[in-house]
Amino acid sequence: MTIQKIAIGLVAVALLVGGVAAHAADISVGSKAYQRGDYATALLIFRQLADQGNAKAQFNLGIMYLFGTGVAQDYAEAMRWYRKAAEQGLAEAQSNLGKMYFNGDGVAQDYAEAMRWYRKAAEQGLAHAQDSLGTMYGNGFGAEQDYAEAMRWYRMAAEQGEASAQNSLGIMYANGLGVTQDNVQAYMWLNLAAAQGAKGIGEFRDLLAKQMTPAQIAAAQHNLGSMYTKGQGVTQDYKEAIKWYHKAAEQNNVKAQYRLGVMYTHGKGVTQNYKEAIKWYRKAAEQGLAEAQLILGARFGEGDGVPQDYAAAVMWYRKAAEQGNAVAQSSLGFMFDKGQGVPQDYAAAVRWYRKAADQGWANSQTNLGNMYQTGLGVTQNYAAALRWGRKAADQGEPNAQANLGEMYENGQGVTQNYVQAYMWYSLAATTGQKDSEKFRDSLAEKMTPAQIAEAQRMAREWKPKGK
Repeated sequence: MTIQKIAIGLVAVALLVGGVAAHAADISVGSKAYQRGDYATALLIFRQLADQGNAKAQFNLGIMYLFGTGVAQDYAEAMRWYRKAAEQGLAEAQSNLGKMYFNGDGVAQDYAEAMRWYRKAAEQGLAHAQDSLGTMYGNGFGAEQDYAEAMRWYRMAAEQGEASAQNSLGIMYANGLGVTQDNVQAYMWLNLAAAQGAKGIGEFRDLLAKQMTPAQIAAAQHNLGSMYTKGQGVTQDYKEAIKWYHKAAEQNNVKAQYRLGVMYTHGKGVTQNYKEAIKWYRKAAEQGLAEAQLILGARFGEGDGVPQDYAAAVMWYRKAAEQGNAVAQSSLGFMFDKGQGVPQDYAAAVRWYRKAADQGWANSQTNLGNMYQTGLGVTQNYAAALRWGRKAADQGEPNAQANLGEMYENGQGVTQNYVQAYMWYSLAATTGQKDSEKFRDSLAEKMTPAQIAEAQRMAREWKPKGK
């Protein structure tokens, strides 16, 4: 068998026996009776509540009639109770009603009607209904065959952890149905389904693996680690994530190496180990990953997990900065500004601050504003200082807000305005910026009560702006 010949099989949607449980007290009593095998009591309670319009009780009655539990099996009666619950919007009942129309149980088989009820449940987020709707579109049951639409519904269900949808998604990626053919994605989804015990998947996955390069398998393993880290499509499990990251990292997958560094740094799924974290960060950094280079720069700069080494920090910051990483550009600017690991060079500091500031990085905008305000590395220019300071302040950067308060108070690059100054000092003070509260209160002695009230109103109504 080849991957290209794998067909999309229909996925049976299990009826939710567990759905007997509900929240209302009487429903709970009925549920307990059902679970201990006292079906007569359960039937009595459910019927009383169902006759009063309780959708969950109606659904439970549908289950009892479907399986002949405590009553004679009667598909038509099951349909009747499911419909009552479904018409009240109960997703589980809608899905089961769709299944009965699909199978022709208690009603003439009707794919269009099955699709209608599956859709109602699927749109409420019920995973197995989304899976069933994907199957309908994938096979052209009840609607024109539409692989792209099938993919859409399978993905919704798969991301909720529905194993059969994960299997179908893997098959569709392997065959390029409704999506660009992608063995990496296929391998990942098939593994997730197999981990839940879905039958027959291992053969497909292993066959697929023979068609993949080691790098593709490593990429899929990294993706699996990411899914387990986030709890996306699976129960969150850091130890399982570590397992997959290790498999990928040992094949030189740079993203997995970086993620291992993060996991060891924070002790997720493993004992916290800075030495091991640095090892994996370094492997990723040496492969050119800017994020890892940035972290190494910070570790060497702070002496965190490694001996403090400013020259090494500058080297790694520069590698990341030259790839356009704004945080690294800002950090490299700071190193030149302070003369750490390099001769102090304000012009170089300005150059790197500007690169990060142009990308919207607020800290660099603040620092660039300071350079213009003080005339370090550039010709002193209060208007430019104000312009860069405002960009950062508008993002909520407290030091920039404090600087803006000072410039408005002193009329630097702008018409003196105590109201604006008071507002910016107040905003900086709320984030704990040193001395801003003292400057604001000192300024208040020069202001009228009306001016203070206006500044306070402006501060209350202020909202941060994007980059």
